Amino acid sequence: MASERSSILFRIRSRALRRRELLEFARRLEDCVAGGRPFCCLLTGDDEIRCLNRQFRKKDDTTDVLSFPAGAGGHLGEVAISFDRAREQAADFGHSVEDEVRVLMLHGVLHLVGMDHERDRGQMRRVEQRWRRRLDLPAGLIERVSR
Repeated sequence: MASERSSILFRIRSRALRRRELLEFARRLEDCVAGGRPFCCLLTGDDEIRCLNRQFRKKDDTTDVLSFPAGAGGHLGEVAISFDRAREQAADFGHSVEDEVRVLMLHGVLHLVGMDHERDRGQMRRVEQRWRRRLDLPAGLIERVSR
């Protein structure tokens, strides 16, 4: 029986994304950042992200990334990314939408492994910066906010 691996569910259509490369990136995160625990990533639009945010966080706005940890066990949880936000943020920060999706996926996975930048006195920011350098990614979410 094959072991479960990380996966990506694409609910958007875009020629700007290379699906195979993003899946390889997700599996690299699984191996390096998530301690071998698989996760699922949903790439969708603002409307669905807003619904998820309202349903699970009681916040009636759109956001760029949401994380839903699975708790104990083999599966790490789910990350939901707004492609609409990713496209806008990529344009704002001068890099590709694919790089922005990677930044958001890394950020989401760090939340899945238990990090919380709102409460950890900069630990998640430092870890995210280290991983961004290793993965050759542009500035991360926490770093952008603290500028």
